[in-house]
Amino acid sequence: MSNSSSITHFLLLPFPGTRQLQLLHFCLFLAIYLAALLGNGLIITTIAWDHHLHTPMYFFLLNLALTDIGCISTTVPKSMANSFWDTRNISYTGCAAQVFFVFCLFAAEFSLLTTMSYDRYVAICKPLHYETLLGSRVCLHLAAAAWACGFLHGLLHTANTFSLPLCQGNAVDQFFCEVPQILKLSCSTSYLREVWLLVVSVCLYFVCFVFIVVSYVQIFRAVLRIPSQQGRHKAFATCLPHLAVVSLFLSTGMFAYLKPSSISSPSLDLVVSALYSVVPPAVNPLIYSLRNQELKAALSQLIPGCTQKE
Repeated sequence: MSNSSSITHFLLLPFPGTRQLQLLHFCLFLAIYLAALLGNGLIITTIAWDHHLHTPMYFFLLNLALTDIGCISTTVPKSMANSFWDTRNISYTGCAAQVFFVFCLFAAEFSLLTTMSYDRYVAICKPLHYETLLGSRVCLHLAAAAWACGFLHGLLHTANTFSLPLCQGNAVDQFFCEVPQILKLSCSTSYLREVWLLVVSVCLYFVCFVFIVVSYVQIFRAVLRIPSQQGRHKAFATCLPHLAVVSLFLSTGMFAYLKPSSISSPSLDLVVSALYSVVPPAVNPLIYSLRNQELKAALSQLIPGCTQKE
């Protein structure tokens, strides 16, 4: 019987199928990964380059793009390497690093999404106080708080998970090191500490969700009082991308962790985990830039030959 001190590596769940299907998975993940790097990289570069975009909304968007790059870089490259080299191994340290960065970056991302809802609330409901309530120092403090929450979140979960004795082997039924799958390897009731920590995390996410909902209730009430149709359209246009990203983040995550156990299977868990960990970082840049004329205009100046669609 093994324990955590004797485990030097874990075995990740491979994508099922023939060698050709594994290589197809490698190519698919590579395309998604490169698209995520390109989209988020362009957003970061454009916002940093164009001084017209040095506003609170775009500052938080830049930080969100950084978390998206980090999220997809934590899980996808290792999965691609395993498929390409036809292996399942990940080192003990590598597994711990994945757990830390997944929790850290996802918590930081949702904290930033919550902060961005506050930004939209102030911009639409209290426009005369916008520069006072969201000055450069306040924005830096809010962003730093989001990253600090993410760091603490990741540290607590990683330290708690890997302090548990593991005696049920080293096979993790997921394509990356996911805490619920690692807890299945524990041979001690002390794993309940991590379960309670997960419950606390869910409660904190719920508090952030309630804050976002309350913010948007106030925003929509304020928008509907705007007399001109053009003004209402412009206000909605600045909010809809954020709402879409929040919805994508929550819907994929909730389905992954709250789906009925009766429909759970290794293959379905694999696909669902890929949806919440891979798809949002790749799709978010498209959502934010699709109808953002300011961002597209700055991008067209940054990249010669890139024309703005009216």
